[in-house]
Amino acid sequence: MAPISTSREDFVSLFAWICCQRKSSKSNKTPPYKFVHVLKGVDIYPENLNSKKKFGGDDKHEVKNKPAVPKSSLHLDLEKRDLNGNFPKTNLKAGTTSELENGTSKFFPEGEKEAISPDSLKSSTSLTLEEKEEKLGTLFFSLEYNFEKKAFVVNIKEARGLPAMDEQSMTSDPYIKMTILPEKKHKVKTRVLRKTLDPAFDETFTFYGIPYTQIQELALHFTVLSFDRFSRDDTIGEVLIPLAGIELSDGKMLMNREIVKRNVRKSSGRGELLISLCYQSTTNTLTVVVLKARHLPKSDVSGLSDPYVKVNLYHAKKRISKKKTHVKKCTPNAVFNELFVFDIPCEGLEDISVEFLVLDSERGSQNEIIGRLVLGATAEGTAGEHWKEICDFPRRQIAKWHMLCDG
Repeated sequence: MAPISTSREDFVSLFAWICCQRKSSKSNKTPPYKFVHVLKGVDIYPENLNSKKKFGGDDKHEVKNKPAVPKSSLHLDLEKRDLNGNFPKTNLKAGTTSELENGTSKFFPEGEKEAISPDSLKSSTSLTLEEKEEKLGTLFFSLEYNFEKKAFVVNIKEARGLPAMDEQSMTSDPYIKMTILPEKKHKVKTRVLRKTLDPAFDETFTFYGIPYTQIQELALHFTVLSFDRFSRDDTIGEVLIPLAGIELSDGKMLMNREIVKRNVRKSSGRGELLISLCYQSTTNTLTVVVLKARHLPKSDVSGLSDPYVKVNLYHAKKRISKKKTHVKKCTPNAVFNELFVFDIPCEGLEDISVEFLVLDSERGSQNEIIGRLVLGATAEGTAGEHWKEICDFPRRQIAKWHMLCDG
């Protein structure tokens, strides 16, 4: 028998093949992190994680006994994510519409089958430009109620197909804010994931002290945003989930919803503000009383706002003083009854103006302006009339209702 000769090229090829196999096996490992939250006033802790799963280590025995998931199912297998926490993209083959429909019935509960339809599998080339602009992506999440611990559990899994908010890099830095309506008592948000249009959050929020009988009266509001380091964060869209009719007694419920454009308020109907003014010529002071606000528009889908008023005093278009009222929770008709006294740096009120900004308080983000009002010598309508009266009748407290305009 002739001896087998091994060349240097064979060793190089074998070494390259081994390196490729190692790289491929590493890419399929579960990322060594999973986010859970503990918030002030809300008991939230990692009840579903043990010490091994926190660092991505799986028990071999558990892997062996793990039931196989059908290929046609759309089940979100967290173990298939890459090192960045993202799910690998799969190519859809022609003729798989029926398979997707069968998988949908397994992944989504009854009543959610309309989330993915054959119409959604059409080629993007067949969509008009207007339809493409309206596509804001899909949010995937799960709901569960733990009867033993009387806890409501929300897991924000991922979002897919988000639009690019950064025109230069053609990507986004998405994160999600979630609020339980109507009280807006619990407000939470995920971490920011950089430069991705398919973020995999996998973050669990557990809320204790919510009776199961109350779940049907609540709604979940998700706001999808893109972080901006240099200006206000961009709002991509929102998702509203009324919990009425959703049965959680059978266990965890996996759901998805299309992200829709945020409901922007119309320019008209900003509400009204009742203000009382008094100019003291002897002490050269201006007393401002913020009394009431009424018919404030909703700042989000809950139909309620958490309004407060900022009062800015200007002298020759330069702000020289600022005050603000307390926040009034969940009301379109707020009663403030707060008094502020400003020292006037000049004789008379010719160069003085007062700006009132009605804002909606939002924890953890920039507050949104509901409406604006300016009183001064150059103001028109009731604002100008009110200012003229306090100049003509010093030491008299005069109150008037004023319509708010765009901020």
